[in-house]
Amino acid sequence: MKKYGIALFVLSLATFGFAGSGVEAANARLQAAAGVLQEIMAAPDKGIPEEVLNDAKCIAVVPDMAKGAFIVGGEHGRGVVTCRTAHGWSAPAFISIGGGNFGFQAGAQSVDLVMLFMNDKGVQGLLSSKFELSGEASAAAGPVGRHASAGTDWKMNTEALSYSRTKGLFAGVAVDGAKIQQDNDSTVAVYGKDISFRKTLSGDVHAPASTESFLAAVNAAEKRAHQHEAAETK
Repeated sequence: MKKYGIALFVLSLATFGFAGSGVEAANARLQAAAGVLQEIMAAPDKGIPEEVLNDAKCIAVVPDMAKGAFIVGGEHGRGVVTCRTAHGWSAPAFISIGGGNFGFQAGAQSVDLVMLFMNDKGVQGLLSSKFELSGEASAAAGPVGRHASAGTDWKMNTEALSYSRTKGLFAGVAVDGAKIQQDNDSTVAVYGKDISFRKTLSGDVHAPASTESFLAAVNAAEKRAHQHEAAETK
């Protein structure tokens, strides 16, 4: 009985350790995602156009998506996503993305992926919690610069736009065949239980304090885009 009790104690410590490491990893991902947005918006002439950001219905950031040489179908990363609601941006949901074809620069050591879901069809696909970017639903390379070209169809026809940042260079990148699904381990680590994508991104879940840095970066990016757009219309 004594050995059994010791075994249970050791197991409980191990479980606590795994839970703690899961929380730390998820929080680090939130901080990294916030940093990606802050750095991108610090250089608007080479970042996401104001019109695109202001019209985005959901914003997903996957920091440090891959390390080492890229192999087709072998990329994988974890990130966070938030969607617009009637009361502002939703609490972040945790995602994993992998497979498919990414237009990343070969041989890069680190890639930050940013995806914007632009219309209701794209959002509904995302809310399904297991969404494949393929065919008409693939993510097109997003326009870069202070303003989007009037000749692009991003506003009416594109479900998702995607960007990559590699070695400090930010550019639109096409993504096809990749699967986005909920990162259940990170969800449980931060929220204390498994909560569905739909519930989180619909605004029905309170955002924990640990998610504030990421949401603050999203709000700051949107505010900055609105200010620039307003200033140029005067």
